[in-house]
Amino acid sequence: MGWDEFLVLWCAVWGAVALVGYGMSLAGVTKAQRTVRLTGRIERVREPRHGGSHKGGISVVVSYRDPASGQEVTVTNDGERGEMITVAWEGREIGVSHPRGRPHAYRFSNSPEEPGRGLFWPGFALFLVYVGLVVLVAVDQGWPWALIGFGGPWAVFAAAHLPGTIRAKHDRLARLAAMDTVQGRVVAVLKDVSVDQDDGHTWTTITPVVSFTTRAGTVVTAHCTSHLADPANSYGRDVTVHHTPADPADFTLDRAAQQRSEGQDVTFNVLVIVVLAATAVAGVVFL
Repeated sequence: MGWDEFLVLWCAVWGAVALVGYGMSLAGVTKAQRTVRLTGRIERVREPRHGGSHKGGISVVVSYRDPASGQEVTVTNDGERGEMITVAWEGREIGVSHPRGRPHAYRFSNSPEEPGRGLFWPGFALFLVYVGLVVLVAVDQGWPWALIGFGGPWAVFAAAHLPGTIRAKHDRLARLAAMDTVQGRVVAVLKDVSVDQDDGHTWTTITPVVSFTTRAGTVVTAHCTSHLADPANSYGRDVTVHHTPADPADFTLDRAAQQRSEGQDVTFNVLVIVVLAATAVAGVVFL
């Protein structure tokens, strides 16, 4: 089989996968559409044990109302339960989901989620069709078409999203400027040691846990993995915490560093657009 035939087959197979996926979404039978999504409430937070493991996140007790029976259900996040809860306080709303008809297979997310349509994999299959078509044209018409096919559309896509990125930057800077500042304390330092099965090399992951109380009186317990000097020896250290009043999960120990990071993100996006556009232009030049 030559390259042309292989690429045509590639596009046909992934195109069929995309059609099936979109068809299932229209019929309402994708996994995401068969998932029951609920809003849970953290009722109790267990303070991590100093020297313990960060795996599993912060231990919490969550309650939610079962839509099938109308009864209040109380569960924990012990074991593999979806996203790791790394910021917790009593009364925080989080997402709870489970397959339809299997409430015991519940999973958590850090925030309540809207019902999904299950379009990720069909969209990814469609992207693979696009890749195959670009490569097919490049094989048939010459390699400059690969530069045009990949650089041009992605440059347009990135440029279309740049205004949204800039707005998000300004919104984020406004939230950072409006953050409350409170005192916190490192209440535990978690330590995990991993061993590479191939060469026996070991590495250690250190996860400090900070506790702080908002001005509204909410006690927050959170993993703190950045902007903390010498984290391995930080147990018992007092720290300054900046947090968004409406959402204590949005916090930082170094507000200035976060502000600089927002500007760097926009600069990176602009550089990506320039590189992609230059790639497409180079393809046109070499035609």
